[in-house]
Amino acid sequence: MKTVSGEIFEGERALYRAEGLTLRSCTFQNGESPLKHSSGITAESTVFDWKYPIWYSRDITVINCEFSTNARAGIWYSGNIRVAGSRLDAPKLFRRCSGVSITDSRFTDAKETLWDCSDVRLRSVHVRGDYFGMNCRNVEAEDLTIDGNYAFDGAENVQLSDSKLICKDAFWNCKNVEVSRSFISGEYLGWNSEDLTFTDCTIESLQGLCFVKNLVLRNCRLPGTTLAFELSSVDADIIGRVPGIKNPARGRIRAGSIGELILDPAEVDVFATEVTTSERRTVFP
Repeated sequence: MKTVSGEIFEGERALYRAEGLTLRSCTFQNGESPLKHSSGITAESTVFDWKYPIWYSRDITVINCEFSTNARAGIWYSGNIRVAGSRLDAPKLFRRCSGVSITDSRFTDAKETLWDCSDVRLRSVHVRGDYFGMNCRNVEAEDLTIDGNYAFDGAENVQLSDSKLICKDAFWNCKNVEVSRSFISGEYLGWNSEDLTFTDCTIESLQGLCFVKNLVLRNCRLPGTTLAFELSSVDADIIGRVPGIKNPARGRIRAGSIGELILDPAEVDVFATEVTTSERRTVFP
């Protein structure tokens, strides 16, 4: 494998169709698509400072690199991508990629990032920005922090653990999501989704977990969560007090206590959901 060190690349498609190349301490500037249609590339301590640097590429490793704000839409239509220890300042990174592994890295402007990607692994990743992970499939994430809204809209087969999401409208329109040992705070969590499971989580959500088919909560805390479970089919074990529950469609809910329980016979079959608390063995029916 050829190694190039300390070079500055300019001009469009500077290393078009490059193969089997290691780049160390290089800079790509003032030129679109420098590594388009490349393969077998390792970039170490390298700066990407222009648009569309890695498109239609395969077998790419990025270590301790920087994608500046100019490197928007940086990695698209590519496969087998590994990123570690990098700073990702550009929006719209990762689109329609497969086999993506990102570790120990930070997205500072993750607007519309990681869209329509499959087979994604995230570990110790910090994300700031809206619409992260839209329509992704087969995602495993550990120690993920998201500060931004609308994460994982339309995603499928997501496993998330030991993470923190400050995120309005996370997990909308999703299928088969499992979240464990995590903290989630944001309005309208999980609407219009199917097969959502939360285990050992703390959730704060205004009108969250509504319109869900097959919602499961195991040993979760819901402080500050109001108007929860509207028209959802639910099986929930809640530790402590949940401030409010509204018109679950069916199932079982067990909680330490409930601040407000709304069961409107004009909206739901009020006998289809069994509600119990530690204060009273059966609250309803």
